[in-house]
Amino acid sequence: MGDSGVHGGGAGGPLAGIRVVELAGIGPGPFAAMLLGDLGADVVRVDRPEPSPLGIEPAYDVANRNKRSVVVDLKAPDGPARVLDLVARADLLIEGYRPGVAERLGVGPDACLARNPALVYGRMTGWGQHGPLAARAGHDIGYTAVAGVLGLVAPTAAAPTAASPADPDGPPALPANLLGDYAGGSLYLVVGLLAALHHARATGAGQVVDAAIVDGAAHLTAVLQGLLAGGRWQDRRGVNLLDGGAPFYAVYPAADGGHLAVGALEPQFYAEFARLLELGPDAPAQWDTARWPELRARIAARFGTRDRAAWEAVFAGSDACVEPVLTMRQAHAHEHLASRGTYVEVDGVTQPAPAPRFSATPGALRRPPARPGADTTEVARDWGVPSLAAGPTGPAEPTGSAGPTAAARTTAPPTA
Repeated sequence: MGDSGVHGGGAGGPLAGIRVVELAGIGPGPFAAMLLGDLGADVVRVDRPEPSPLGIEPAYDVANRNKRSVVVDLKAPDGPARVLDLVARADLLIEGYRPGVAERLGVGPDACLARNPALVYGRMTGWGQHGPLAARAGHDIGYTAVAGVLGLVAPTAAAPTAASPADPDGPPALPANLLGDYAGGSLYLVVGLLAALHHARATGAGQVVDAAIVDGAAHLTAVLQGLLAGGRWQDRRGVNLLDGGAPFYAVYPAADGGHLAVGALEPQFYAEFARLLELGPDAPAQWDTARWPELRARIAARFGTRDRAAWEAVFAGSDACVEPVLTMRQAHAHEHLASRGTYVEVDGVTQPAPAPRFSATPGALRRPPARPGADTTEVARDWGVPSLAAGPTGPAEPTGSAGPTAAARTTAPPTA
């Protein structure tokens, strides 16, 4: 995996010197704060006295890397004042409560901006701060479903689907919680925070950033919405150029059960693909859409004659745009990713290195995942907030060691 990626000493990265307060939550808020920390920001996570409902061991909670943790009981009489003392020193704040919760706790936008008028206050929710569903609980799968994104994700068209007369395209596939929570949520929150920070630095005026997963996920479909309006995209899954409908942009099983991803869109790449796959001169033409079912069947039959490793060797070094579909652990060892240091191993935990990369101010893994409350005294000193040291400083230990899969099935707090 190369160098561990952990660097001691002072902060580095393009956001060095930016101070962030993160009110502890789960999912996209912590990931957004991690991204800011990866890029050099000084992120202080305000943890609750009680353990996280997820029960993830702190050492494996990668979303808490490059952060420091303090413990503050916001329900205690002096809890909000301690957080506001941090806010007075911060540039950015991230919270992921349901609408109205931060206000009831005494750390809503009005209270924070009164203490620090240049603060950028970031709100991470699924449904947003207003609308008929704003107060309702939810998760990635529901947000992307309503935003019209989940319905785009077809099962691989090269494999049998559970289609029925009522659902001819089969059920949509589930891309974990990457499209909603992290693409439509975390990344849009970070963009909003940095844009508002630019404005605050220029004017001295902070503001509130409302980052709703439904908004961000919908925004991701901008190009497809244009194609739909122009009649170039069908409003159903698995029948379009980029959703598995085209036989040359699909996933196919090999003889051993492994899979190959084919993306041979341009004519020159398709020609190379057809040659190396040995489709034969009588194969249907690439854009003969009436014969696409026949072409798909022929491609599938050819892939079924060898195992995945053999096909990898056939396409190695070519521009046929065929790559193996890897598991997460297989991806760790892939030659290209290893050469770039895309994944690094730190304290026995393999994880992605900071991204993107900067030529002059590279990000780094400076700190392992923060243990709740372990940094209270240090933060009180570094941020000049002595009131923190008077509060709880001990770590809030997790009640169990359930892994992420088990944790994902637990009941989410009102912030989800």
